[in-house]
Amino acid sequence: MHYLIGNLGHFFVITSFVAALASAFSYFKATGEQNPERKNEWLKNGRFAFYIHSATVLGIVICLYTIIQQNYFEYHYAYSHSDSHLPVYYLISTFWNGQEGSFLLWIFWQALVGIALIYTQKNWESSVLVIVALVQAFLGSMILGVVIPIINIKVGSSPFILLRDALSDPIFKLQPDFIPKDGTGLNPLLQNYWMVIHPPTLFLGFALTLPPFAFCIAGLWQKKYVEWVKPAIPWTLLGAAILGLGILMGGYWAYETLNFGGYWNWDPVENAVYVPWLVMVASIHTMISYKNSNTSLKASIILVIAVFILILYQTFLTRSGILGNASVHSFTDLGLSGQLLIYMFFFMLVAIALCIVRWKNIPSSQQEISTYSKEFWIFLGATVLCLMGFQVLLPTSIPVWNKLVSAFGIESNLAPPANQVEYFSSIQLWFAVLVALLSGTGQFFWWKKIDKQKLKNELITPLMITLIVFALVIAVAKVYNISYLVLTLAGIYLIVSNIKVLLSLLKLNPKLSGGAIAHIGVGLMLIGVMFSAGYSKVVSLNNSGMLISKEVPTEFNRDNLLLFINEPRSMAGYDLEYRGERVEARHKSGYINKNDIEKTFDAFKVVAKKDIIYKGKKLYSAKDTFEIYPENTFYEIELRKNNEVVASLFPRVQINAQMGGFVPSPDIRRKLTSDLYTHVSLPMNREGLEWGKLEELKVQMGEEFHISSKYISSLEQVVRINEIEGVPLQPEDVAVQAKIKIQGEHEIFYADPIFLIRNKNQVGRIPSEINDLGVKITLLNILPDTNEFLIGINARQKDWVVIKALEKPFINILWIGTMVLMVGFTMAMVRRFREFEDLKMK
Repeated sequence: MHYLIGNLGHFFVITSFVAALASAFSYFKATGEQNPERKNEWLKNGRFAFYIHSATVLGIVICLYTIIQQNYFEYHYAYSHSDSHLPVYYLISTFWNGQEGSFLLWIFWQALVGIALIYTQKNWESSVLVIVALVQAFLGSMILGVVIPIINIKVGSSPFILLRDALSDPIFKLQPDFIPKDGTGLNPLLQNYWMVIHPPTLFLGFALTLPPFAFCIAGLWQKKYVEWVKPAIPWTLLGAAILGLGILMGGYWAYETLNFGGYWNWDPVENAVYVPWLVMVASIHTMISYKNSNTSLKASIILVIAVFILILYQTFLTRSGILGNASVHSFTDLGLSGQLLIYMFFFMLVAIALCIVRWKNIPSSQQEISTYSKEFWIFLGATVLCLMGFQVLLPTSIPVWNKLVSAFGIESNLAPPANQVEYFSSIQLWFAVLVALLSGTGQFFWWKKIDKQKLKNELITPLMITLIVFALVIAVAKVYNISYLVLTLAGIYLIVSNIKVLLSLLKLNPKLSGGAIAHIGVGLMLIGVMFSAGYSKVVSLNNSGMLISKEVPTEFNRDNLLLFINEPRSMAGYDLEYRGERVEARHKSGYINKNDIEKTFDAFKVVAKKDIIYKGKKLYSAKDTFEIYPENTFYEIELRKNNEVVASLFPRVQINAQMGGFVPSPDIRRKLTSDLYTHVSLPMNREGLEWGKLEELKVQMGEEFHISSKYISSLEQVVRINEIEGVPLQPEDVAVQAKIKIQGEHEIFYADPIFLIRNKNQVGRIPSEINDLGVKITLLNILPDTNEFLIGINARQKDWVVIKALEKPFINILWIGTMVLMVGFTMAMVRRFREFEDLKMK
């Protein structure tokens, strides 16, 4: 038992919590202190306490990772989320796989943000760090893992709890120091490189919603009603960029890993992050509007507060277990629901109270905003973004509503939309059209007011180009759906109008072009989404006239292809051929034919039957033992054109107990204009397979014979063996193994049945199966009188797999738009940080 590391980690947790409270108190005193010397002393105390807090957070991280990396399975966290076979990069993923680890990751990022604020925001340090340290204390309490005496209330869930304290398994009563040999492992679906970088990016995005909120609350508290906006803008831009990037990474992971055929499923967990991001983008625009024309200050305050509260709300949604029946992605409840609610309501009530108290004193523009001004169009755009988020938030919160009214004895059976993709997409599409039109038009307005004639002159060229490009696009792509036509028109207009703005800015001041580039990225994303989602089509249509199964829905029989191994079919302009099952080595890149390996008693280890070659490169030599991912089976689908192989797809099927059993993941054939997205709909189940009648053949050494009437075979050798895996041999036992060569459709296979004589009169036979050929070969007897061998052959139905394939046109436009959006965000953020630094120097 490794008690020290766990005790040390728990000590760090408690110390970091106390240090965060001490820092908040010291900074609070410094903020209210008028005496410069005493103020400075309180500042030093607050700073010192925050550094202690940050150092101990790092200590917690090191302790938890050590427990995971060293396979200390006596700890519940390591046992529940890791195993001894995981490579280093997935051990890192394991760190944030559980609730406690993900809270810790969030705390870690916010500690770094706090240190950055200490170093860069001297004028705001005391008041802003009060908020930051308080948030850290609340967040730190989630992993505190202590029980308050007398009232017996548990606070937080510790990542350092021992397995015997977390589980009530009887073995711990019999053997308190029992340590499992291995953990339950990381969910196989999360064993993906995107899961190594997506969660840290997303949680950094969460952490970056804190600085704008802290500046805003500090501004209201210290009556600096307008000053907080300038330092908050660059942090908001950074937060929106990182949070947006994290969301998109999650979408790309879903596209590569899940099989629902897309990148966004309107799952409540996805929605919970999407909504604050929309409001955050809206807040950027209102803050910029205030900075340039002194309008929308109150709107900015409300939106910045709303973003942070929405992040806390999504934390409650995804971690309280309330979405348990609505989302497969949410965490289970660790008993933190009450704490999460206190966390959210504390900061919400403080923010609302400050707003109410200060509202009358917050400056607002006395002039009526002209409809011919940029600020008017920005306000409209921000309003649409907020309504866009509100439309998603309400249905997503239905489980919360049901729970809330049930607390008052009222039964509510409201259910979220049955087809959430269709429900949300059909409404969000029109919001996206409005956002595109407002973003495309608003760029041409000047601050305060623009002359009507000047505006017409600015708009006429992009409108004409938009119509020409639009006509070309619908003629080529054959877009006829009314709603898609409108979305395409709006997207093209957004791109064209912002290209015009960009060209103008490049002549005047390229540093100002971040906004225009970001808007171009949004326009590209809208068009990419429209084509890839709206015009995605099933290409694996079953035109054979035969049902795959009578027990599945009509749509399944219509949209899926049954492929027998080594029997070509045609689809989407390709000749398809299923080539068999493959596995993936743990430590080398490449797919390995299951026929080329032998299993061992350790499911993770196999032995190579022969030299294993992949794409001309030798991966393993015959008799090598190596590790595989036993839960994954890949199905090789070869694509040919004009008898030439153009690609091989390897869609995966995972036996995943945590996700209910059979979980398919797609493989994607990427082209410039479209993706061919293929996944397994139904794999073959070999359990209960019925073998045909036994066929007996007498053959001599080297004699050719036929198996299943078509595979030319020959007996190459019969040799005595001294070891059989799983069968202990006695000294008097005699065991021989035959080697039979079989010429398949594409390659040569070898069957190696075993014949065993025990105690001189008992006969045992171990047959050899060739899955790709659907045959089982047994060495039935040795006939020394005739120098022959009696071979038994059983045949069954050939291996098969059912696949579904979709063509996703122009999806690359979406990914290109994503990158362009990030470039725009980055340029705008760098410019705003530099502006703020220049302002401080003056």
